[in-house]
Amino acid sequence: MSHETILIVEDNPILREGLQEMLELEGFSVFTAANGQQALDAMQDNSPDLILSDIAMPVMDGHVFFRTVREQPEWVSIPFVFLTARGEREDVLAGKDMGAEDYLVKPVTREDLVTVVNSRLERSHQLHVVQLQQAYETSLTVLANAIEVRDQYTRGHVERVMAYAFAIAEFLNTSEFDYDQLRFGAMLHDIGKIHIRETTLCKNDNLNGDEWSEIKLHPLTGAEMIKDIPYLSPAIPVVRYHHERWDGQGYPQGLHGEEIPMVARIVTVADGFDAMTTDRPYSSARSLDEAYQEIRSGSGTRYDPLVVEAFAKAWDSGKIHGIAVKPPEALT
Repeated sequence: MSHETILIVEDNPILREGLQEMLELEGFSVFTAANGQQALDAMQDNSPDLILSDIAMPVMDGHVFFRTVREQPEWVSIPFVFLTARGEREDVLAGKDMGAEDYLVKPVTREDLVTVVNSRLERSHQLHVVQLQQAYETSLTVLANAIEVRDQYTRGHVERVMAYAFAIAEFLNTSEFDYDQLRFGAMLHDIGKIHIRETTLCKNDNLNGDEWSEIKLHPLTGAEMIKDIPYLSPAIPVVRYHHERWDGQGYPQGLHGEEIPMVARIVTVADGFDAMTTDRPYSSARSLDEAYQEIRSGSGTRYDPLVVEAFAKAWDSGKIHGIAVKPPEALT
């Protein structure tokens, strides 16, 4: 059974009751109004998931009602379907011009009514999920950058690592990852640093044994932080393994070569290049050319040769330099 709530706005009581009965038989919760003003009053206490409204009504007609609903931020995303009499083509066109999601021609069959209502609710749900994902990703980027600020990176590290990773992936002929996995992995690769002490992150001298052990835990800590969040679980291979090396000398597990997931190998190069070209507590930024040569010289030891080759192609195309000189807000 459906849990969505439908508002029917129709001045003809027989049609209004008929529409209500058809929708309630489908499991919808329905409330009604005889005109736009009554509907607005009812919506103060009960915000519907979809509005089904006649156009020609006394007191406040459907067009005025629609515009009033869309002026309210809390109601702007409610799907709105107009009811129009057969042959009233001008009403249909006017409703579409205003931005109504759909229309139904009276008399309405149960099949047409249910089809339109379900399709518009499904589309609304899809848009809502996309909006939530976008808001979620924005929040995660802010969180990830806040963690990097503790590490005294320059602003925009997360955005640049994501952009570099995508630039590299563009020149890789592989199907070993999907782009959501790469995006979330690049975004969250260092999230485990939130549990590292400030004194360790910001130390200007060489780390002692205990401090280095603390640093080495952050990939495992980060993976543990997100393992129970299904939406973020694709990022785990990057978070856990982005400090592994192609030659097996990395951490936390000392994986070697293709034992390291491809997404992690990509982010390792992207993160390494950005780390070299930004000021850090223990080293000054290198030039882009110097960092590029360092990435090239690490091929086969620190980095996967195929990923380095793709990085070189991205460099030759100008994409890497373009990312490096852009302000962070231009990379989102």
